[in-house]
This record gives sequence, structure tokens and C-alpha cells, in this order.
Amino acid sequence: MGILMATIRDVARRAKVSVGTVSNVLSEVATVNSELRTRVHDAMRALDFHPNHMARSLKSRRTYTLGMVISDITNPFFPQLVRGAEEAALGHGYLLVTFNTDDKVERERRALSILRARRMDGVLLVVSPGDGDISHLKQTVESGIPVVCLDRVAPGIPLDTVLVDNVKGAQVAVRHLIREGHRQVAIMTGDLALQNARERLRGYEAALEESGIKADPGMVVVGDFREESAYRLAKDMLLWRRRPTALFVSSCVMALGVLHAMNELGLRCPEDVALASFDDLPGGAAFRPQVTSVAQPAFEIGFRGAELLIDRIEGRLTNKRKQTVVLEPELKIRESSTGRAAFPHRSPARG
Repeated sequence: MGILMATIRDVARRAKVSVGTVSNVLSEVATVNSELRTRVHDAMRALDFHPNHMARSLKSRRTYTLGMVISDITNPFFPQLVRGAEEAALGHGYLLVTFNTDDKVERERRALSILRARRMDGVLLVVSPGDGDISHLKQTVESGIPVVCLDRVAPGIPLDTVLVDNVKGAQVAVRHLIREGHRQVAIMTGDLALQNARERLRGYEAALEESGIKADPGMVVVGDFREESAYRLAKDMLLWRRRPTALFVSSCVMALGVLHAMNELGLRCPEDVALASFDDLPGGAAFRPQVTSVAQPAFEIGFRGAELLIDRIEGRLTNKRKQTVVLEPELKIRESSTGRAAFPHRSPARG
């Protein structure tokens, strides 16, 4: 004999409310007071009641599913981004479906096509470096699906965006290296087709300018935010006749590649070359040296982005002007740039 599933009437009976009240709670009608809402949720948990999402979707014309497209699931920054978005989504009764593009725009186009076909209610997007063709983004927006960008600004189309202050984060990190006495400071950037990579380069240049150091184009090396490219570029850079005394790297994953190269070449950090990176390394306390980094609030970026997206979907945010939420980075000074700190010293990223 099969197990009978609880119905909306069972929930109403247990919560001692009307069926209409349960329906209003499921529909998130604001007029239901908090006491009744709590009783209904308690009854649903006790009965293991799950709403009929197919019927709910037909009635509301929503699927209660969000798509999330990220660029590199192996980068420790992005799982935290997903966790934040998922936390917000589940809190509003939405599921989250995640795609990985490996920073390839063709995969991004395919992912958005699938999400449109599956009637996602909205999309969280980390844009890939592209070829200038943004027709897939326009098509998604024109189909009525709201899009919120995370970490990176989409080129050529106004979209809601949540990101960190990249210029300030890079500037305070390079300023710290200069204050440690370094005048030959190099930067290893990400793909400069991406706005966040360009902004981190701007922060580097601003720190040099404010210190009266003339920018040297030869001290700028362009990578792609990945460990393999950073390793190759560092092997070359660290053998220059005029080797930099300090290096600012635009992501924590690239910092791993640099440390690998330094180890192979027998160079000490920071005695031979000081190092600072954008992004914090998970488990970084186990590294020697511990790496000075600009920490991003990755979880908060994902959470705030999903909240913003759901506000668009549910009509709480109706103005056509797109929102840009800029969060503060935090500089964490460690051994790789000073050689003195056994434990991280935190410093707010002041402009």
C-alpha cells in the first residue's frame, strides 16, 4: 500500500487555518501575518508537505527556477558565489541550476539558449570574454527573462550588476607593496577583454602614479585568470634581467601558478620577489608563505545578486534603470609581501 502524501487541506487542518491562508502563504502574499505564516510553515515541515510546483507554475507562469552561468567552477571564488546565490534562492522557494562556461563565449551562448528553452524565471551571469557579439544576451532580455551580472559587467548592454570595487582593491594592494619599499612592481592581469581585469590594471596604475613611479609597460603581463597561464608567464618573467622585486597577480588561482614557478626556479618569497593577489586562497593558512590578498565577499556577491534578481522577477523592483551594487574588498596582509606576519593582519581597503 502506497504512502499517502499530505495535501493542502491536511496542512490547513494541522495549522488550524483556512485552505485559503495556506494558499496565500505558498504564494507569498504579503498580507498574511507572521504568526499564521509560521504556523503554516511548521505544519508543512511536520507533514513533509511539498507544493505541486507544476500546478503552481501553470497558475503563476513561473517555474521557480533560476539559472546561474559561471566562468570557472574550479576557481575557488565561484563555488562561494554559487553558495550565496543558492542560499538566497532557496529562501524564496527557488531552485538554482548552474552551468560552467570555462570562459568560452560559445558555451555561454549555448547555456543561455537552454535556459530560455527551459523557461527559467531569471539568470545570474558571470560573462565570458567575447568577440563583441552580445546578441544572445539581448535575446535573453527581450524574451522577458531578467538577467543579473555577477563579478563582471556585461559589455554593450545595461544589466543589473553586483560586483566588488576592483580598482580600489588592486590599488590598496599595490600601494602596500610600494610602502614595503618596492619600486619595481609588476602586474599579471586577467584577460583584458573583461572589465574586472581592466579595472584591476587601472588600480595598479593608480597606485604607481600616486607614489610618483612611472608606469613601465614592460611590467604588465597579460594572462587569463588561470593557473596554467600564470605558471608559464611567471617562468618567463622571473628570468628577466631586470626582474621585478614585487608582483601583483589578478587572481588567487594565478598566484598558485606564480608560486609554482618560483619554487621551480629556487626563488624565495618575499625575499627575492614579494607577492600579492586579488582573491583570497581557501585554506591559505596552510601555505608557506601565506599570501597577501585582496579578499572579495564572494558569498555576499552571489546572495545579493540572487536577491536582486528575485526582486525583479516578483515585481518588487520595477524601475527600468539598472542597479549596480558595488561591494568593498578587504586587504589581508600576510607573509608573502612582508616576511614578518605569522598571522594575517586585516586592513580595510581604503581608497
